[in-house]
Amino acid sequence: MTRFLLAGGGTAGHVNPLLALADAIIADDDSNQVWALGTREGLESTLVPQRGYELLTVERLPFPRRPSWYAMSFPFRFIRAIGQVKRYLKAHQIDVVVGFGGYASAPAYLAAKSLGIPSVVHEANALPGWANKLGAKSAKAVGVTFNSTPIENATFVGMPLRQEIEALVMNSDKESARLHFGLDPDTITLLVTGGSLGAKRINETIEKSRRVLSAAVIQVLHIMGGRSELPEVREKDYVRIAYCDRMDLAISASDFAVSRAGSSTVSEFSALGLPAAYVPYPVGNGEQKLNVSDVVGADGALLVLDSDFDDAYVANTLVPLISNSRALAEMAKSAKKAGISDGTARLLALVKGVL
Repeated sequence: MTRFLLAGGGTAGHVNPLLALADAIIADDDSNQVWALGTREGLESTLVPQRGYELLTVERLPFPRRPSWYAMSFPFRFIRAIGQVKRYLKAHQIDVVVGFGGYASAPAYLAAKSLGIPSVVHEANALPGWANKLGAKSAKAVGVTFNSTPIENATFVGMPLRQEIEALVMNSDKESARLHFGLDPDTITLLVTGGSLGAKRINETIEKSRRVLSAAVIQVLHIMGGRSELPEVREKDYVRIAYCDRMDLAISASDFAVSRAGSSTVSEFSALGLPAAYVPYPVGNGEQKLNVSDVVGADGALLVLDSDFDDAYVANTLVPLISNSRALAEMAKSAKKAGISDGTARLLALVKGVL
């Protein structure tokens, strides 16, 4: 029996690979024990208990960027968080810590180091976060999702994928998936998604492009996100919903996608050979643009800036591409060649190698 502490959270990009590894650990040996470490505010606060794992929490401590009272108190609060994690590690007799980035990972790495417990880092993005750069300095192993990620001595493992996504690699039923959403089983399908919160630019552009897409006999499954003010729509060639709890079926139903470029999205689409036009989120440190460099370089995807994604781009670039079955098939092959479908197994092997 081995006891694991998996640290990370905040966003789906951290929580989903954490849960994928947790499930693989138990499947590998049902005597193993897994705890997750996160915060009360992140997605892990609901997703981890739902999957049946105990969530241990620490205070959410963003790294201060400018002078403030919070910045002055940060060192003391961070030291307190490290102490709290050390107590968790001792109480549960943890054998190894695996961190995925996010607020909980940094104190976990330092607590493990102070107690002589081996740690492993998994970096989901092409541009590493500060917590994982800190953890990599003392980690026994570092796994990365993208070849281009600049962390020394890293092993390319890909992204640990959700079980339902891994299942599609072996068995995907496009017709049944389309029928699930009320779409025609025989019509070429475009998937549009901006992530859980949505993407205003993508939503507005696709709304303006409905007529040209319909004229080209391209049906659309449009997942607009929870913040969109657009109404839900269900027509014969256009289905627009606020939220999708079966993204595996949405991917399976589709021949091409328009999407933001979060690491999980890029990894899942590529692993399943779904070509896409990625529209990176234009705010932040630019990691989304870097996330697509490998698959774009392999000719399995397009990169379009948020400011350039408009109805003219859809009409002049996407419609001709999606309508060209030969070009689309080649692009799908290239996407799948660039993708990694066994990232969970690769990461588990990396973790077991430090024990």
